[in-house]
Amino acid sequence: MKLDEILCHNPEESDLSSSNGERDGRVFEILSALNKQGNRTNGNFAANAEHGTLTDRFFRGNKAAAGDSVNLPADGDKKREHGSAGRHGPLVSGTAYCISSCSMILLNKVVLSGYNFNAGISLMFYQNLIACLVVAILSLCRAVTVERLNWKLIKVWIPVNVIFVGMLVSGMYSLKFINIAMVTILKNVTNIITAIGELYVFRKRQNRKVWIAMFMMIISAVSGGITDLQFDPAGYAWQIINCVLTASYSLALRHVMDKAKQLTRSGSLNEVSMVLLNNLLSLPFAIFLIFLFDEWKYVVNADVIQLPMFWVVATASGLLGLAISFTSMWFLHQTGPTTYSLVGSLNKIPISVAGLVLFNVPLSLTNMFSITFGLFAGIFFARAKMS
Repeated sequence: MKLDEILCHNPEESDLSSSNGERDGRVFEILSALNKQGNRTNGNFAANAEHGTLTDRFFRGNKAAAGDSVNLPADGDKKREHGSAGRHGPLVSGTAYCISSCSMILLNKVVLSGYNFNAGISLMFYQNLIACLVVAILSLCRAVTVERLNWKLIKVWIPVNVIFVGMLVSGMYSLKFINIAMVTILKNVTNIITAIGELYVFRKRQNRKVWIAMFMMIISAVSGGITDLQFDPAGYAWQIINCVLTASYSLALRHVMDKAKQLTRSGSLNEVSMVLLNNLLSLPFAIFLIFLFDEWKYVVNADVIQLPMFWVVATASGLLGLAISFTSMWFLHQTGPTTYSLVGSLNKIPISVAGLVLFNVPLSLTNMFSITFGLFAGIFFARAKMS
């Protein structure tokens, strides 16, 4: 019952009552109904309170595990617990994202250059296979939610996946021939190609600060290549191809995503489903390329595959590749696109420094200045995109 509907009748309706007895009877019925409703409410209060406590306990545990932001009423220690989780969530997720990103690049460099492994396609196949197995296990354990794949979705996604495979393979070979710092700087060219593609494909215009930042990126990339003491034409060619394919992947993904969502049962396609879809579809393409370029002969006869430590590092790099997907989702959920973009740009600094130090890269003063200028240009680009 709504009290305002009962107690706020039109005065004319009260005049139409036949007698005071009828009015008193109506009031008595109303009061009786309210009294019964109050008794039912009081009787269920304890059960609801217990249910609320269990629900609060459940969500509080899940919040710490999954980073989900659930606002539940809490008093005393509960408020302090929620506040502590809110304060430490972005820091923990951001640290996990940065560590997984840095570690994967360094381990890939160790596999390709440290062990002198010349089968980048095979390494990609192994890493993607690991990602598929881990996602499948997590899905069976109901730790993650994965969309059921169908042929219509696969047909729409195949062109995107072809670009995805090319992006991974070219990235492997560029990392083999170029030091990590220069790879990081040259990757800035991807932002320029993407911005140009957005302009012509999606009619999206950038502000003046973005174009200034991209001009700075071009200067740093050119000057970095000229002053690179370990300049390798093949490595730079692979990196240019990688930049084009990475930008193409970003644009193609944006173009296909809406159609792909319509072909799923739930009408959406989450990040975990995209990871599984990309890695699963890449496996037959990788096998085809391995046999096309006779890479399997090298892998079978390579002495390095007999080293247990090589498999440890290769497996760890595959797990870290998957970890980047999950930690980036976690960090993005805890913060937002602005902070995520800025931290991603700042994360290039420790990656570059670690690559220079751990692999004893020879540097000139001009090359060091070019790398520093390129890192600054990347940060300026992220800030310009925010504005």
